Amino acid sequence: MKPMFIISCPIDTYSGYGARSRDIVKSIIELDQYDVKILPQQWGNCPWGFLNDHPEKWGFLTPHLLTDGNNLPRKPEIWCQITVPNEFQPMGKYNIGCTAGIETTISSPQWLEGLNRMDINLVSSEHSKQIFLNSKFEQRDKASNQLIKNITVEKPIEVLYEGVNLETYFPTKSNFDLTQIPENFCYLSVGHWMKGVLGEDRKNIGLLVQTFYNTFKNQKSPPGLILKTSVAGTSYSSREIIINKIQEIRKSIEDARTLPNIYVLHGEFSDDEINQLYNHQKVKAMVSLTKGEGYGRPLAEFSLTKKPILATKWSGHLDFLNPEFTTLIQGYLKKIHPSAAAKDVLIEDSQWFSPNIGEAKYYLRDIFENYKPYKEKANRQAFQVKSKFDFGGMSNKLDNILKNSIPEFPKEVELKLPKLNLPKLDNKKNNQFPKLNKVENVKG
Repeated sequence: MKPMFIISCPIDTYSGYGARSRDIVKSIIELDQYDVKILPQQWGNCPWGFLNDHPEKWGFLTPHLLTDGNNLPRKPEIWCQITVPNEFQPMGKYNIGCTAGIETTISSPQWLEGLNRMDINLVSSEHSKQIFLNSKFEQRDKASNQLIKNITVEKPIEVLYEGVNLETYFPTKSNFDLTQIPENFCYLSVGHWMKGVLGEDRKNIGLLVQTFYNTFKNQKSPPGLILKTSVAGTSYSSREIIINKIQEIRKSIEDARTLPNIYVLHGEFSDDEINQLYNHQKVKAMVSLTKGEGYGRPLAEFSLTKKPILATKWSGHLDFLNPEFTTLIQGYLKKIHPSAAAKDVLIEDSQWFSPNIGEAKYYLRDIFENYKPYKEKANRQAFQVKSKFDFGGMSNKLDNILKNSIPEFPKEVELKLPKLNLPKLDNKKNNQFPKLNKVENVKG
C-alpha cells in the first residue's frame, strides 16, 4: 500500500498559486510513489474552473480530486498544504507547508508560527527563505512585559523554485491576435493590479503606467504598453476598474500634448495563449516595476522568448534573472503603504522595494531606441533559465527533498481523518467570468 499523500491547494483556480499547485501535484503524481489525492481550495476572489477549461492538458488530475475528504479510510501519511503560512494546519502523520513566500523585508509572526506547525516548508526563492530565517519577534507578557519567548522559524525550509515547463513556454511564431495594436514595438507587463491607483499595489502597475506616460509623452512614434492585468477576477466590472485607474493616471500627466497608447488585455488565458502573447512580434520586451516577488513566475516564462526584460533589482526573481543578461533597476527599500498592511499577513513595519524612476525612464527609452544589445543579452538569459530553472529540474529537486525528509510509515494506519472544511466544487463554467481576450486601448 502506497502512503496516502493529500495536497490541499487552489489547483482549480486561475492564479499564480493555482499554477504552482498544478506543477507540484503533477510532479508528485509522476513520481508514482504515493497515493495522491487533491483537496481543491479557493484562492481569494480568483475564478475557478481551470481544470474543466483545459481537460486536454490537465484532465489526468480529475481522478485524484477529492469531493468529500471525510470518506478517507485513514488519516493521510503525508499532508501538503499550498497556501500562505498563517493558514497551515497539520492534518497528516507528516506535514509539508508550501508557499511562494514573502515579498517584504519581514515576515509576520503568524506566518512564522504557521511554518512551525509543519514538519518541513517549501518556498519558491532564496529571498523568501532568508526573510523567514531573519525574522524574529519577542512575545512578552502584557502585564509584566517579561519576555515569554522569541518567535523564530524552528522547522526546516527548502527552496523549491517554480520550474518553467519547456513544453509550454518556448520561442514560436505567434498567431495571437494583436491586430488592434498599430505599434510594432510594445512593452508587456503581466500581473494583478490589486490595491489603489498609484503607490499601493505590490506589482506597482500604477507607477509603471505613470512612468511610461511621462517617458514617451509628446513623442511622434512612441512604443505601446500592453497590460495583461485585472483586479483579481476576470469580470466586466474588474476590467472597468482597471480602465478607470489608467484614465485617472492619464489625466494627471502634466504638459502632455500627446500620450503613448496603453492597451489592456483582460480575461482568462490558457498557458498556450500566454506563450503566444509572449512570443508575438509586436511584444519586444517585458517590464516590471514590482516592489517584491516571492518568485516572479511570468518573468521566468517570458525569458525563454529571448527578449529583453526590465525589472527591479530586489526579491525572488533575482534567483533566476542574471544582472549580466537582464536590465535591473536600482532603488531603495521603503515602508509598505499603510493600505497594504493586513492582519496575519503583512506587518506595518515591513518594507518593500521602491525603484529609481529616473533609471526606469532611461532604460525604457534606451531599450526602445537601442534594442539590439539588449536582445543579444536576452539570448544568454534564456539559456540560463532553460538549463537551470526548468520544470524537470524542479521535479528532480522535489523528489530529493521528499526522499530525504519523509519518514518510513507502517503499511497500514487505521486512524480516522479529522473533519475537513471543504469548499463546494462547481465544475460548470462560471458565467461571472467571461472570456475577454480583447484588446482595449485606454484613452481619456
